[in-house]
Amino acid sequence: VKILYDSFFRSVMNPELYPDRLQGMLSCILGMEIASFHVLETSSFALGDVKSLVIMDIVVELLDGSIINLEVQKIGYDFPGERAACYASDLTLRQYARAWRDAAKKASEDPGHKFSYHSIHPVYTIVLIEKSPSLFCKFPDQYIHRFSQKSDTGLSMELLHNYIFIPLDIFRKKHQNENISTELDAWLTFLSTEEPDEIMRLCDAFPFFRDIYRHIYEICQNTEDVMGIFSEALAELDRNTVDYMIDELKRSNEQLQGEKKQLQDENTRLKEELDNMRKQLREQK
Repeated sequence: VKILYDSFFRSVMNPELYPDRLQGMLSCILGMEIASFHVLETSSFALGDVKSLVIMDIVVELLDGSIINLEVQKIGYDFPGERAACYASDLTLRQYARAWRDAAKKASEDPGHKFSYHSIHPVYTIVLIEKSPSLFCKFPDQYIHRFSQKSDTGLSMELLHNYIFIPLDIFRKKHQNENISTELDAWLTFLSTEEPDEIMRLCDAFPFFRDIYRHIYEICQNTEDVMGIFSEALAELDRNTVDYMIDELKRSNEQLQGEKKQLQDENTRLKEELDNMRKQLREQK
């Protein structure tokens, strides 16, 4: 079973039915206690991501107003930072629009009430990547990359956006056959492994996961529903993978065209040098 497939993940990690599961995972990844939250719509606008390689996406809002966007990418994008920043900006603008509407409503009742940017809270973007792009492969010993905006002078300012990228394939390589010692490692093992032996080690080390795997087993008893889940997920992945490969071929072709242009320019330069040498030789003769 692919835990990261949207239907499986939403079934066993449903924040409305099993809030403690998602709370536990997010708390470990963010390194802070997540007490309660409610689910939001994933996006208020489209980024033109028709060829999206995202296979799971969920957005939750915490009690303090902070927003967490958790998504899973089958194959890491070539521009993971730029894309994450766009989605984080979308979530920030959604907060802004809501805060402005609330302020306008209160102002109609209390003319002294004004909009405040303090109503906009931090956004945390967590990206789980099944197959890492080359950018992450340059750091084979690191499987959690945390980003936040800081000044070069020590000035403290709340700039709202925080990012966490977790390449799960690098985690698997680094922790293969190792003991599962921390709760964070337990959650990343749960998200990344399909091996029965590893699953048994996980359940022995952290019995909490037994209920989740029992839940998965119950889902798998309904063969028709499971086949539907896989058919839908694989069909989407097939389309996405084909589009991804086409884009890769386009980039490769553009690179080859660039190299061809360089070779043509070099050939022209060498031809000019050869003509000059022949001219000089004729003059010497």
